[in-house]
Amino acid sequence: MKAGRRLKRIFRGTHFAGLRLGAAALAMIHVVGTLGYHYLGRPSATWIDSFYMTFITVATIGFSETVDLSRHPMGRLFTVGIAFLGIGTMTYMFSTFVALLLESDLNTALKRKRMKKEIAKLSGHYIICGIGRVGTNVANELVKTHRTLVVIEQDRKALDDWLENHPQTLFLHDDAADDDALRSAGVMACSGVFAVTGDDSHNLVVSLSVKLLNPKVRVVARVHDIRNVNKARRAGADEIVSPDFTGGMRIASAMVRPHVVNFMDQMLRSDDGLRVEEVLVPIGFEARPIKDLLPKSRDYILMATHEHGHWVFNPDDDHVVRAGHVIVIMANPGGRESVEQMINA
Repeated sequence: MKAGRRLKRIFRGTHFAGLRLGAAALAMIHVVGTLGYHYLGRPSATWIDSFYMTFITVATIGFSETVDLSRHPMGRLFTVGIAFLGIGTMTYMFSTFVALLLESDLNTALKRKRMKKEIAKLSGHYIICGIGRVGTNVANELVKTHRTLVVIEQDRKALDDWLENHPQTLFLHDDAADDDALRSAGVMACSGVFAVTGDDSHNLVVSLSVKLLNPKVRVVARVHDIRNVNKARRAGADEIVSPDFTGGMRIASAMVRPHVVNFMDQMLRSDDGLRVEEVLVPIGFEARPIKDLLPKSRDYILMATHEHGHWVFNPDDDHVVRAGHVIVIMANPGGRESVEQMINA
């Protein structure tokens, strides 16, 4: 995972070496040119005249000859050689400098500015605060299910590790608890925020900051210590997940209900991105029976509806779907998008 950064350092070192080589070659050309013109223009040519003649030749300034070469045809061929070598060296140094500039902090600043503009155009995306071990798995799930995400991470190494395999990710190298960083990530227009840094107290502050900026956005927070669950909820987190607690439940399930766990594992590992998804029926939706709303398809399977706090499992074709209901389906990303389009049509 560090190969890309190592390769970048090698290329940057190569560019510096190229600049040093070019500068040395340019200096040598001026030395040879000065000596040559001093010899060809003797006895009237001074050292200053000879150096100046070399400089204007290499720089392609085009002034008149300061060293008279009218009596020395070979001197003009010497000028052609100096010009050819000098211009070639200058071109090489310029191209090397541009390549180095593109990899410098200036290029990073331009990328950061362009990325902020792209983020400002987003709506309905997800913000991941912390791209460590847990945050990486969250981000992978969003990528697999075709959801737009923005990463906020203060640790440059953790951020680089993620970008190594996902270079197109929109990100901010900043503190997720900072209000300006959250605004830059689009917290006012996002669908949800994941507070999943490795520090419980930091996740509490992130949850509180998000809710103060946008009370309507959904926040899911990670806590390591189960005793911090109530604190996270009071800080504004809508859902709190403890990886330690969830991992213990998963281990127990693997023992007492192995086939169910195996089924879920196979679903999560599927190349088709098969997931159990939910789709909210929007306000203003005209009530319709399921048979008219969701035609049979291989891309999704209707599992249940959630209606004002009550579950209806495996509803029949005549069951009426209304605004505010939540439809639970098993679907691939394309199937979920199709259901969303049909409901919002």
